Amino acid sequence: MFLENLGVDATDPVRLGRPRTHGRVMSGGRRTAAFLTVLLGGAGILHLVRPEPFDSIVPPALPGPARTYTYVSGVAELAVAGLLAVPRTRRRGGLAATALFLAVFPANLQMAYDWRRARPRKWVIALGRLPLQGLLIAQARHVARG
Repeated sequence: MFLENLGVDATDPVRLGRPRTHGRVMSGGRRTAAFLTVLLGGAGILHLVRPEPFDSIVPPALPGPARTYTYVSGVAELAVAGLLAVPRTRRRGGLAATALFLAVFPANLQMAYDWRRARPRKWVIALGRLPLQGLLIAQARHVARG
């Protein structure tokens, strides 16, 4: 009874522990959109609550204070997460996510450059973010295509 109240079909051992979908299967695009929604929502909140680490990777060539770029990118991430979360605006959210991931790529390059003489673990993390950004761009394009 407890599992059924949570929407879990306890009578089917194959589906045990998985929520009921009422005959619907979540498509790859919907799963990707859900993943990007959580990722961007979390990142957006972090940009607003703990901006200091993000300030440090804003390229110094940009005019104005780094904190402004941190806050603007945090708000943009939250807005894009909102677009991705709503089925009616999901494709536009995919386009917006693609643009956002491209726009913040210079910060990842800046981090890799700044951390080039850091401890090896830190430098590997910074380098690892570069191809990860390409994967995120591909996922956002997948959502944009519907």
